[in-house]
Amino acid sequence: MVNPIRELREAAGLSQTELARRSGIAQPNVAAYESGRRKASAEMLGRLQAAARPLPHDALAARRAELLQLAAQYGLSNVRVFGSAARLADGPKSDLDILVTRSPGTGLLTVSAFAAAASALLDVEVDVVTDGGLPAQHEILETAVAV
Repeated sequence: MVNPIRELREAAGLSQTELARRSGIAQPNVAAYESGRRKASAEMLGRLQAAARPLPHDALAARRAELLQLAAQYGLSNVRVFGSAARLADGPKSDLDILVTRSPGTGLLTVSAFAAAASALLDVEVDVVTDGGLPAQHEILETAVAV
């Protein structure tokens, strides 16, 4: 019988060492949970599940085309990423920060709906900023990279 923690880790494509690093749990403890020598509490299982989720930059890379298509459906273009995911410094608790250009007539409620749909698509929390109100020399504009 396969241990659910091992299944979780393997499904995420992670080594025990990587799961330990992401979760902040010592690797020998991860091994003990997988072998059944230790029983994981509900809280520990939740922590391991959160750590096994895709990192925002990985989720973006895997579903880039779908995200761009989704943005177009919501009247958004020039999709860029900034923040920790753009720097590949994101972690299991990081969100994905996206910068977009709104088409004329595309309101903020539509942008909010896109953020929710993008979060569901990527299984990562997505924050969306529009470039229309940012000053020309804003850090977000200067650091954002094309998706």
